[in-house]
Amino acid sequence: MSEPIKLAVNTSINTSDTPVLVTGSSGHVGANLVRRLLAEGTKVRVLLLESSNNEALKDLDVTHVYADIRDLSATRKALEGCQGVYHCAAKVSTIDGNSAHKREVFECNVLGTRNVLQAARDADAGRVVVTGSFSAVGYDLDDPSAPSDETMQFYPMERTMPYERSKVLVEHECLRAVAQGQDVVVATCCAVVGGADYIPSRLGRTMCDYANGKLRAFVDGGFAFVAARDIVEGHLLCMKQGRTGEKYIFASEYKTISDILDLYEEVTGLPRPNRRIPTPMMYVFSEIASFYLSRFHPSFPQRFTPGAIRLLKKRRHANSEKAQRELGYQPTTIREAVHEAYAFHYARNSIQNPEAKRPRAIGEDSPAADFSPSPELASPGD
Repeated sequence: MSEPIKLAVNTSINTSDTPVLVTGSSGHVGANLVRRLLAEGTKVRVLLLESSNNEALKDLDVTHVYADIRDLSATRKALEGCQGVYHCAAKVSTIDGNSAHKREVFECNVLGTRNVLQAARDADAGRVVVTGSFSAVGYDLDDPSAPSDETMQFYPMERTMPYERSKVLVEHECLRAVAQGQDVVVATCCAVVGGADYIPSRLGRTMCDYANGKLRAFVDGGFAFVAARDIVEGHLLCMKQGRTGEKYIFASEYKTISDILDLYEEVTGLPRPNRRIPTPMMYVFSEIASFYLSRFHPSFPQRFTPGAIRLLKKRRHANSEKAQRELGYQPTTIREAVHEAYAFHYARNSIQNPEAKRPRAIGEDSPAADFSPSPELASPGD
C-alpha cells in the first residue's frame, strides 16, 4: 500500500517583507480584498491584464505585475517570491454565448486556475485560496429553494451556463492539486453586494439603472447574496484556518428581487417599480434576445439572460453553517451592503438623477470613504 499524501498545514501566511499575490484584483471581490489586506498591513502584489480596466488599483500601495493566467510561464514569474495566493480572477458571465465565448470562459476559469495552482506549487508559495461560486454547489432536486451546503453535488443533467460548468471544473482542478499535496481551500461566493465595484458588477449596474430612473419593471425570484465585506472576511478566514481541500460557503442573506428593490428605494429615496413581468414571458423573450445577440452582436452587454432567470426561479438559499462552525464566520446584512454600494456609485458620479438622495453620512469604516468622485431589469450574479 502506498504512503498517504501528507498535506502541509498553513501556519504562517506571509511576513511584512513577503507579498501575497491577488489575481482578479480589479474585480468586485478582488478590489475589496486588496483594500482589506492593505488595511491589515499586508504587502500585496496584484496580477493584472494590461488590457483590462484596472482603475480599482489606482493610487493603492501595491506591486503591479502584468500577466495572463492562461500563460503558465508568465504566471510563474508573477508568483516568484510570494507567500500566500488569493485567486479571485474569473470570466464571469450569465450567457450561453457563441463558441468563442465558451472557449474563453473555459480557458480563463479552468486552465487559468490550473496554471495559478501549478505556478504556486513551483514557487512554493504556500496556501492558495480560490474563489468558488455558489452556482457550482448542488441543490435539492425536489426542492431547489432548500438551503444548499458544501456536501451537495452539482447536477449536470439540466441546462446550465458555461460559467457554472467552468466553476465546477475549477473545483476539480483544486482537488487535483490537493491530491498532489498542495494546500488549497475554496471560498464559495454568492451574489456580491457592496462598494469598490469599479467594473461595475451586474448588481452595481442594476442599482445605477434604478437610481437613474431606467428600471421600470422586474422579474421576481430570489438568490443568496453576500456582502462584499463578508466574502472578503471569508477569504481571510480560509487563508488563516480553513482545512486543506475543503470548500466553505459564504453568504449573508437570502433576498428576493422585490426585497432588493425595497432596499434600493430606501437608499435612493425613489419609488420602486411595481410592474412585475411574468417569469415565463420574460424567459421566452430573453431566449430570443440572447440567441440573437450572442451570435450577431457578441460584445453587446446582456443584462437579463435565460441563465439569470433560471437562477432566480430556483430561489436558492445558501447554508453557511460550516463556515460559521469551523471558521467563526459571522455574516453581516445585505441592507448595510446596499448602503455601501450606493455611497460608492454616488461618489463616482455614476448616479446622475438629481432626484436621487445623497447617501447617508459615510463613516471611517465604510469602503466608500476612500473613493474620490470621478468625472433595466434586476438579476443576480457579479
